[in-house]
Amino acid sequence: MEILKSLHSYFAYIVLFILLAATLNAITGWLGKKEFRFEKDLRLSLFALILSHIQLLIGLILFFVSANGLKAIQTLGMGGLNSASRLLAIEHPFINIIALALITIGWSRHKKKLDDTAKFKSIGVFYGLGLLLILSRIPWNQWL
Repeated sequence: MEILKSLHSYFAYIVLFILLAATLNAITGWLGKKEFRFEKDLRLSLFALILSHIQLLIGLILFFVSANGLKAIQTLGMGGLNSASRLLAIEHPFINIIALALITIGWSRHKKKLDDTAKFKSIGVFYGLGLLLILSRIPWNQWL
């Protein structure tokens, strides 16, 4: 259990860095009207997508086996959770699932676009929204 918690915490640094890099790359490509290149732009965005999904899978496993996830809801009930418990048991998983859905939508939409600017815009907007949601629900007091 501790290995999974540590993996989820430390892997999050890598995921956030790559997701931030992919978002900034897409925004600069969009605003700079750059060419969407396979070697850099596509791979960076795909790498961010894959790492984000791996992080989500680790988090979902933790949700179902950890005392801070589903077990806390079953034990205390929805009304018995304090704000820290509610963050870990409800808000963090729910918002991060929505964030990953947005990131996935951005990836899927970019594949349908023919224009390079539209590709960058799709990735920049949806990855950026996903990143903001993820950052909003990180349990900062426990993480740093």
